[in-house]
Amino acid sequence: MEEKEVEITESESTETPEETVENETDKLKAQIEEMKKELEASKNSYYRAYADAENLKKRYQNEAETASKYRIQSFAQSILPSIDALERALDGKDLSDPFVKGVKLTYDQIINALSHEGVSPVECEGKPFDARYCHAIMTEKVEGVEAGMVIEVLQKGYMLKDRLLRAALVKVSE
Repeated sequence: MEEKEVEITESESTETPEETVENETDKLKAQIEEMKKELEASKNSYYRAYADAENLKKRYQNEAETASKYRIQSFAQSILPSIDALERALDGKDLSDPFVKGVKLTYDQIINALSHEGVSPVECEGKPFDARYCHAIMTEKVEGVEAGMVIEVLQKGYMLKDRLLRAALVKVSE
């Protein structure tokens, strides 16, 4: 039998060991840079999500405070016509009458309860007309009173803390 000689040769590389290490180092540096970019993107996303959550929390707190502050608004608006009726019933009546005295007591209790919740009447009689708090439904020329002054309140206006519940209906001088 014939023997064949097999020559085993190592695959020849064009790179030297130093160049191979440099290539590996460059690849690792590129990976590190890519990971740094991903980390920055993740941090940015985290900070945005955190800021959104904080803003949402603040908004809900503000809404809860506003709801608490003005919780009586709809009730106060619904009771104002009853207060008007009680005021008309008391207008010019003799307080010595027990019935009138009872109506006055009821009126005072309702007004007191509302004032404890922050409801107060708009004071505008004898003051310059202010369209934010009053609706002028009549004008009248009055001697000795300058133009634009509220001369009579036809229906009281009311405020709930710093919010207008109902504007006053007034007569203004010309």
